[in-house]
Amino acid sequence: MKKNKSITVITAFFFPEDTAIGLYTSQFSSYLAEKGFTVKIITGFPNYPQWKIFESYKNLPSFYSETVNGIEIIRFKQFIPTKINFRARVLMMLSLFFGTFLNLRKIKNSDLVICIVPFTISILPALVLSKLKKAKLWIHIQDFEFDLALDSGIINNYNPLFRILKKGIYSFEKTMLNSAAVVSSISFSMLEKIKEKSEHKNPYFFPNWVSSEKINPNTYTQHPFLNKIKYSLLYSGNIGEKQDWLICEALCELIKVSDEIEIVIVGDGAYAKNLKKNLQKFNFVKFYPPVPFEELSNLLCSANAHFLFQKQEVIDTIMPSKILGMMASARPSLISGNANSEVSKIMSQSNGGYFFTENNAAEIYSCILTLKNTQNTDSMGQSAREFATTTFSEQQILNDFYTKIKTLI
Repeated sequence: MKKNKSITVITAFFFPEDTAIGLYTSQFSSYLAEKGFTVKIITGFPNYPQWKIFESYKNLPSFYSETVNGIEIIRFKQFIPTKINFRARVLMMLSLFFGTFLNLRKIKNSDLVICIVPFTISILPALVLSKLKKAKLWIHIQDFEFDLALDSGIINNYNPLFRILKKGIYSFEKTMLNSAAVVSSISFSMLEKIKEKSEHKNPYFFPNWVSSEKINPNTYTQHPFLNKIKYSLLYSGNIGEKQDWLICEALCELIKVSDEIEIVIVGDGAYAKNLKKNLQKFNFVKFYPPVPFEELSNLLCSANAHFLFQKQEVIDTIMPSKILGMMASARPSLISGNANSEVSKIMSQSNGGYFFTENNAAEIYSCILTLKNTQNTDSMGQSAREFATTTFSEQQILNDFYTKIKTLI
């Protein structure tokens, strides 16, 4: 009897986390299992985006394994900080690194090891496992976490200690990337960054995806978080320091009660407490916790428009996957960021909304009023949906991924 090929996925985020990296890693792992591969996951305890161990996992032992939909998930209860800062993030990474190394012994065989990065340090145990099992190593970069921390100001780039640390991290990163058979990422600008950082001159394009059925404006019901009577601007996702919340605050200063506009922010994250404090004086701003994935279509399609304000310094270190759901909802989007970013190109190609390259709240406010007072903005929303569901089709991307894996093992 022919033995199934075995794939080990090392990731910081996985089911039941159903947003961002956790969602996509869970989906492609399930797809591979359905294709007949034996899939095993080495990960931590679910905590994202709340930065708290999920209630149903809180009292479980530090080393815990479970099987979900035929996939064995091998977990370690990593340190989760109560106060989110650079030091706390490093401690969390080191904790998960330690647990991952100890859990390697539970993998008896593997033909392919896939390491999901935002944390570069997680590549080392993946490399060790691939060497021990004589397996191919695939590194998939969802975020350039260290670069992003520098670009967004989480780390002080001018601190002499960090300048020394940066050189060491980049050297380690290059060594790790060069050790892989395949390096992939989610945007073309991030692929170019891989070429700069390593010897890989043809990295694999493995973008995040969206399903036209799972986010469907033709089948949604109005979500209770949004007021149908008012013009609703929605942000749904991680509330972190990657975003430019100062623009949001400046925009709120311009909105009048008579505009009948509400801003709805659904999510959690490291910056959530600060944001709630800064916006508490605006009674048209509503905050809600993250919704489960099965509610996401109703939430996104219930909005009149979506917004995402990014820091100008962030260009090629991240590609926010949330824009695919925003676009698939067939609602226009208002996005700010760097003119050279991948998101800027997508917005230009799709004609699915407005992209702002200046921190100009007045310009954004004017566009919101234009959208609100225009009787028919359906064409902009439909253009966004058509672009997202064809260019980033879930089925096509996963089929191509499967074909690539078959060439390796």
